[in-house]
Amino acid sequence: MAKAKEKEVKETPLMKQYNAIKAKHPGALLLFRVGDFYETFGEDAIKASKILDIVLTKRANGAASHIELAGFPHHSLDSYLPKLVRAGQRVAICDQLEDPKEVKGIVKRGVTELVTPGLSFNDNVLDKRRNNYLASIYFGKDLLGIAFLDLSTGEFMCAEGTRDYIEKLLQSFSPTEIIYSKAARKAAEEVLKDQYATFHCEDWVYQYDYTYEKLTNHFETQNLKGFGIDNLGHGIIAAGAILFYLEETEHKEVKHISSISKIAEEKYVWLDKFTIRNLELVYSQQEGGVPLIQILDQSVTPMGSRLMKKWLVLPLKEKEPIDERLKIVTHLYEDDTLRDEIISPLKQIGDLERLISKVAVGRINPREMNQLKRALKSTLPIKKLLKSQKNTALKKLSDQINSCEFLLEKIENELMEDAPMLTHQGGVIKNGVDPDLDEYRELANKGKDYLLQLQYRETKNTGISSLKIAYNKVFGYYLEVTNSHKDKVPQEWIRKQTLVNAERYITPELKEYEEKILNAEERMIALEQKYFAALVQDAAEYVALIQQNARILGTVDCLLSFAQVAKSNQYCRPKISDTNSLEIKDGRHPVIEKQLPVGENYVPNDIYLDNETQQIIIITGPNMAGKSALLRQTALIVLMAQMGSFVPASYARIGIIDKVFTRVGASDNLSKGESTFMVEMTETASILNNLSDRSLVLMDEIGRGTSTYDGISIAWSIVEFLHNHPKYRAKTLFATHYHELNQLAEDFPKIKNFNVSVKEIGNKVIFMRKLKPGGSEHSFGIHVAQMAGMPNQVVLRSSEIMSHLEKDKSVNKQKAQMKDLPKNNYQLSLFEMDPKFKTAKALLDQLDINTISPVEALLKLNEIKKSLE
Repeated sequence: MAKAKEKEVKETPLMKQYNAIKAKHPGALLLFRVGDFYETFGEDAIKASKILDIVLTKRANGAASHIELAGFPHHSLDSYLPKLVRAGQRVAICDQLEDPKEVKGIVKRGVTELVTPGLSFNDNVLDKRRNNYLASIYFGKDLLGIAFLDLSTGEFMCAEGTRDYIEKLLQSFSPTEIIYSKAARKAAEEVLKDQYATFHCEDWVYQYDYTYEKLTNHFETQNLKGFGIDNLGHGIIAAGAILFYLEETEHKEVKHISSISKIAEEKYVWLDKFTIRNLELVYSQQEGGVPLIQILDQSVTPMGSRLMKKWLVLPLKEKEPIDERLKIVTHLYEDDTLRDEIISPLKQIGDLERLISKVAVGRINPREMNQLKRALKSTLPIKKLLKSQKNTALKKLSDQINSCEFLLEKIENELMEDAPMLTHQGGVIKNGVDPDLDEYRELANKGKDYLLQLQYRETKNTGISSLKIAYNKVFGYYLEVTNSHKDKVPQEWIRKQTLVNAERYITPELKEYEEKILNAEERMIALEQKYFAALVQDAAEYVALIQQNARILGTVDCLLSFAQVAKSNQYCRPKISDTNSLEIKDGRHPVIEKQLPVGENYVPNDIYLDNETQQIIIITGPNMAGKSALLRQTALIVLMAQMGSFVPASYARIGIIDKVFTRVGASDNLSKGESTFMVEMTETASILNNLSDRSLVLMDEIGRGTSTYDGISIAWSIVEFLHNHPKYRAKTLFATHYHELNQLAEDFPKIKNFNVSVKEIGNKVIFMRKLKPGGSEHSFGIHVAQMAGMPNQVVLRSSEIMSHLEKDKSVNKQKAQMKDLPKNNYQLSLFEMDPKFKTAKALLDQLDINTISPVEALLKLNEIKKSLE
């Protein structure tokens, strides 16, 4: 007890205040405002100095001890804060809550914002082209609930489902932070596997009654039926916990979160987490690879870019909304002039969605308010253009755009065109808005002119050529005279400060004007701040309307992007049908075709699948012949069509697909102790257990992670299972190098064999990359090895073994043949195997290549040839 008291006495008042605030936010790195600096202490200082690469020093903590210290100027917060957040830190920003000039003793301080990876408005923390989602997960007995919030845009969604469904949503939305209850820590670790920044709340937060009330209080409604989530108990718990977390992190201004929506599983194509990864929709698996989003996203607004990502991972599976998107894309595709006319003002809009969120939380600055004005101005011609079209869907979009003319006019009339970022810099509000403001501004400006005149007059009167008038916080305005002119200073000047090379003086006249100028400046800034705050308040009433505008403009941007991409890449409009058939003519891979060398064209292919006659296609052919590309392009064409985009083909009729499954390529998880084969079997099991009648299944080289006979057996039984499924006829493309599977087509009516053709010219293989009916005879693996630069003796030996084994295809005979393989004695040289070669070698040894003429060389070659006959 005595020791504790002693420590209290020794602690400085500042550190006492710091420790009290730090105790309330133990998990956060505390940025503590001291004068013009943000300081960090102790462990926080050590972390901050490493992350920010700033100097770590020590300061005395009273008589008790020394404590580590690292800080940076307060105006550099915008450049340092993003680095801390990206390093996964939760950052508590502690500001001075009163003016130090008016306080005796220690200034009152408090945390004004707790910035976490998932909660930020800072433009340097956020990526314009992607949402910054905070996710909350509730772990129920059988189902999980999940909610996503992007605080910077106000978008709020929830869902519930199985663990697989929640994992798929996490992969689709890529949250930057996830919260859950302490009790669920073990379950959360299993699902999240250290891939996300996480935070756990107290268990009582994740209670249904508490979270339901939290949501109804926030939205000021009796219940949640109007949002369509009333029956999502687990989803409600996850969403309510997010609102609690916002309060905890000092995010109290949340009016822009004006609604919550359900992520309706039944509306979107099911893409499991393996498929999103394998098809490289949003991210590439290889460094420097190109995902599909990079080809499709030519949007010019951040809203369009963010929406495009969402459309890509949530393709539609209802004919009507897909057709509506396709109609608009067709209209824009056919009218080049309209596209140009819309894109031009659209480029001026910027991030309207995040701008209006800043208005709602009172964080918008004058410069951003001018950007909001430009965005509102640029929206008007777009609304007019859409309204003038014959296309009813475009007219409908036009009607949903609000002109917000009153707000636009108000900003235009009151805000200076070149208003600075900070309100205390002045020059924010236009002349003519308030006569008092105009008067103060004139006085402040004239005062400065007067000071220049005074400087000129006194220089002339005294003959002090280096005389200058300057200002500092301690003395106010003063006259500075260098020591060489000191003797010329008039007696009535009052000396205030002596420097090494100069003296500083004040005069009664200077003091009188200083008072006038400073008072005028202070009052001018106070009035400007008052008017700007009122302007922000007026804009806040338009939050819901402008959020709606941002959504519509994002939609228009996405559809324009589809039209633009279709035009430049020769895509065709797909026909969406309710039938069970999938027909693609001259299909191409949208990404690979853009990566080909100049002059090389992508080889297109046709695909036809249905539930009755051709449900499963077994594709054989050598490695590198293009089997994987063919599988992927089929899935990408289907997904692009169901997003509402044109597709890379000459014709496409898409019978709506509701689930896409892929098992493509090796995805080893060796770091987690799982073999290639184990991963492959886990992913395949997930497919076979979740089939539907409208599924599209793509399987590439199943069973290659184990022995050949195991592999063939597993692949064979999977194909049989898909063909004979009692309920569902999943359309399947099955690429394999096991040509034994071609036998299946003879036994099952809905299985057809195709192969990716190759041409053999002598010992060389040319990949034609064309799909044609019938099975492939052999795999050309040895030719591929040769092309890859395998040492010649390995290639020759492989050919020898291959030709020996191919004498008889039966498995038992092959086993016997393995014993009889011609032995490869590496000690024998080529010429020791046959006496004729010795003669040839002797003739070659006699040759002097540097002196022999071409005719002699031909004669000698003929002689060597005869010696070998």
